[in-house]
Amino acid sequence: MGGDMILAANNGGSGAFNLLLLLAVPLVFYFLLIRPQSKRRKEQLQMQTSIQPGSRVMTTSGMHATVVAVDDDGLLLEIAPGVEARFIKQAVMQVLKDDEPEELDDEADEADEDLDGSAERAEARDDDAVELTKDGAAKKPSA
Repeated sequence: MGGDMILAANNGGSGAFNLLLLLAVPLVFYFLLIRPQSKRRKEQLQMQTSIQPGSRVMTTSGMHATVVAVDDDGLLLEIAPGVEARFIKQAVMQVLKDDEPEELDDEADEADEDLDGSAERAEARDDDAVELTKDGAAKKPSA
């Protein structure tokens, strides 16, 4: 019984530490998780309410579009020339700056260059083409 008293006396200081640890964990969660998330949510809401017609936006699905009209909770977006679709404001992930080059145009230019080069390569391959006869012998095609 005397040994139990000694153990209780030795553990007396750890109760304050446990209480301090118990209070510190929620504070850490608040400052590392809850507060930054609420700040991001407020910024996103502010961005969605400030959308104006004519703005370039990117939706949460990654589609680039131009805002045609703004309603209370919805947007009319032009996703291609002459193609309009209705979205809710929460579907807009970010408003693009006007000075940002459109990535799709760059990819289209590169594709055009690739097509020009591949057409020349295809013509060169046609010049080197050979036909196989029924017995498996190779012969040049007649032009």
